[in-house]
Amino acid sequence: MGQDGPARVLKHAATGAVAGAVPTPMQAQNQDHDHAHQLVPSDPALRTKALESLLVEKGLVDPAALDALVDAYENKIGPRNGARVVARAWVDPAYKKRLLSDGGAAISELGYAGAQGEHMVVVENSAKVHNLVVCTLCSCYPWPVLGLPPVWYKSAPYRSRSVIDPRGVLREFGLDLPEDVEVRVWDSTAEIRYLVLPERPAGSEAMTEEGLAALVTRDAMIGVAKIAPPEGAKA
Repeated sequence: MGQDGPARVLKHAATGAVAGAVPTPMQAQNQDHDHAHQLVPSDPALRTKALESLLVEKGLVDPAALDALVDAYENKIGPRNGARVVARAWVDPAYKKRLLSDGGAAISELGYAGAQGEHMVVVENSAKVHNLVVCTLCSCYPWPVLGLPPVWYKSAPYRSRSVIDPRGVLREFGLDLPEDVEVRVWDSTAEIRYLVLPERPAGSEAMTEEGLAALVTRDAMIGVAKIAPPEGAKA
């Protein structure tokens, strides 16, 4: 996926008949902050940083503890966990069957469980079906297997347009699917969260489970990308 994919999703909103129902990024920003005329701070990160600085100054928060927490969710409790789940399903048919039957229980077998991941449903991509995950109401996301949600996942344009025009959204991420491929959109809620089981890429048949996990990306487990074949694999 190109780096400009999320930028295009955040930039473009639906037009025509749905234009009034789908906010632009600026409209979404104003709605989220409930300050239609306030320009500073315009980025939630600025407010977060200001709050962090205040808490640190008052001695209520240890900066090292914050860094460790962020690192844990980005690198340990993050997409690497989901990648291991996917890789196990690719090499172990029995585990894959359990994963598709009871996602939460199968994921817990590998030690990944906790808040925001209690009720997991895993949906499988195939040559004729491609799954896309969104949360139209807010930004429900399976933290134990994917870590912190990306900014674009939480944006109003993505949340709206993934339902209205999923193929258009996927194209903006660089994924142009053939017309004979069915696109299924899954709406996460506070009760149920979804994880996409991507197709195993061609040319990976001889790879180890660890090597396969290294191929899996966060975006593929959300459904906005496919897994690229390993280097040297025949087209």
